[in-house]
Amino acid sequence: MKNRFRMGVVAALLLLTIAANAAPANKAKVPGQSKRNVIIFVVDGLRPASVNPTDAPTLWALRNQGVNFPNSHSLFPTFTTPNASAIATGHYLGDTSDFSNTIYVGYPIYNTGNFGNLPGTPAPFVESDQVLGDLDDHYNGNWLDEESLLQLARENGYNTASVGKVGPVGLQDVSQLQPVGGVFVTPTTVFVDDSTGRSTGIPLSSAITTAITNAGLPTTAPDRSNGCGATDQCNNGYSGNNQNPGTTSPNTVQQQYFTDVVTKAILPTFVQTQQPFALLFWSRDADGTQHNQGDSLNKLQPGINGSTSKESVKNADNNLKQILDYINNNQDLKNNTDIFITADHGFATISKHEVDAQGHFTQSYSTQFIYKDINGRVEVNPGFLPAGFLAIDLAHALDLNLFDPDSIIKNDQQERVYEPVDPSIGQQTATERQRPANGNGLIGASGHIMNQTDAKVVIAANGGSDLVYLPQHDDALLAKVVHFLAQQDYVGALYVDDSYGAVPGTLPLSSINLVGDSLLPRPAVAVGFKTFYLPSATAAGVLLNAVQIADSTLQEGQGMHGSIARDNTFNNMAAYGPDFKQNFVDVSPVSNADLAPTLAKVLGLKLESNGQLVGRVIEEALVGGPDSVPFEKHTVISSSSDGGNSTILYYQNVNDQLYFDASCFGDMNALTVCQH
Repeated sequence: MKNRFRMGVVAALLLLTIAANAAPANKAKVPGQSKRNVIIFVVDGLRPASVNPTDAPTLWALRNQGVNFPNSHSLFPTFTTPNASAIATGHYLGDTSDFSNTIYVGYPIYNTGNFGNLPGTPAPFVESDQVLGDLDDHYNGNWLDEESLLQLARENGYNTASVGKVGPVGLQDVSQLQPVGGVFVTPTTVFVDDSTGRSTGIPLSSAITTAITNAGLPTTAPDRSNGCGATDQCNNGYSGNNQNPGTTSPNTVQQQYFTDVVTKAILPTFVQTQQPFALLFWSRDADGTQHNQGDSLNKLQPGINGSTSKESVKNADNNLKQILDYINNNQDLKNNTDIFITADHGFATISKHEVDAQGHFTQSYSTQFIYKDINGRVEVNPGFLPAGFLAIDLAHALDLNLFDPDSIIKNDQQERVYEPVDPSIGQQTATERQRPANGNGLIGASGHIMNQTDAKVVIAANGGSDLVYLPQHDDALLAKVVHFLAQQDYVGALYVDDSYGAVPGTLPLSSINLVGDSLLPRPAVAVGFKTFYLPSATAAGVLLNAVQIADSTLQEGQGMHGSIARDNTFNNMAAYGPDFKQNFVDVSPVSNADLAPTLAKVLGLKLESNGQLVGRVIEEALVGGPDSVPFEKHTVISSSSDGGNSTILYYQNVNDQLYFDASCFGDMNALTVCQH
């Protein structure tokens, strides 16, 4: 097995009217314009089986009339920002350093005072413009260390814009976010996201600000509340708690604003310049609603398959239709625009209690305690996994103290320190927590905020998978960590940094393309949590009824992703436009890392690379390309841990490009568990 694998994500290009008057399937250019326009439309968390003529008629029509990719792949960890970095650059995560939504960055974020912020956690959540900018400032002006498609287009005279969900939007041209004098400067690429118009946001140029105002739109983006109260179920940002269900409304108001800004301000401005454009639209739905939905509190069914989740898919579909209508109403745009559609990852229903379809309950050490918030309310159902269960369990197993890097308090000497965590104290207090607020943990630390942490272990909690870092690279400690993890009933896969050599029960990080030319610290262990499937009558239904253990503040019955199971690696992808075949089903594997190389070829541009973990051009989907490309399916099984368990990986390859289907952890009988 080679150390460097490539994944091609179906880069879906769409444009044209969905029915009769599609542009000819050739590469003819529009008179007066020699270059294509491209639109990348990302539907966050969209599962292929969620696309149907009722809930998503636009997506359904484009997928069937253009290129359909029924063998598509998200990159693991199957989270938003890792796949956003792949969509942006065409590189796997081993090159971009974007190993998950929450990562250990090697220093306390904002330790140089950028944006007027005080030093904070060394494991930040990177869906933040200011975090992205601070990382740029610490890592050579571009912490991904790779050229992005939007950067390439911008440097070649294209108008460029990135609109939608904060975090992945900024990653599309992340070098533009490097602060100057500790603050953002107005970039050339247009960024519009949740923070637009706020003190934390990326500034807009005067031309775009004027265009937004002239369109009758505010220059400050609405939040996700839909105009509702903080704890109202019509508030899409409301996730509820273990006693009160979350939202029952999709993210309509905010996404309508983003769509209006695109069709009424950004695109008209671009068209007036008579220059080609490259634009990305990142729809938070279906992801945000599937996370927070209140249809299934503390129940595994309907889980993320209820009416609220379906409405979120319809919401994203409506946004896409509005953008397509704008394109189709301008004949030049219609004949000369390619649109790629993809999803960053799939989705599953959360379990915080059951570990299999037979209803067996987790025996995690963390479930022995009653967790009460600072007001004395029981905030975790008895016997359920709390957020931070991996940090709590591992700290206990290693007999080391635990601190919460996301909770900073002042000690008796008025020094800012990380708050200690002890699940046995009975109730959260002002100076001590029972569990980490967001699940992250500093194990074996002093609690002091230091430029280089003194923690022996750093846990970056993410949901369907967690990352374990060992800042001092301690071989003996790594052995203890893996020995502990191999015995836990919630573990679904174990991958260990190659620098530690072969470790029984695990596969190397390089086998899933997490070892490359990254600038940021690499995790010592990537822990995928267990996935299981509720009974279902159809193959599509099997993946729709996936359940995964999640290290999250969300509740059982809500939604999560991040694992390396097929329900999470299977993302919706399609392509439509003058450079793509019509009515074509591409059965070969593709992934999100293939999108940028394919679009760069369409634009006649070449992406420069520092690392070697690069996706492929999806030649078979392009007009004039081959009818198919050959591919193979393989299985790799690690050596056994002392408990007799192995990590099993299913993957496909096109030449030296690898596409990861699923992984699971267990004895040989587990082979049937993750083959869906």
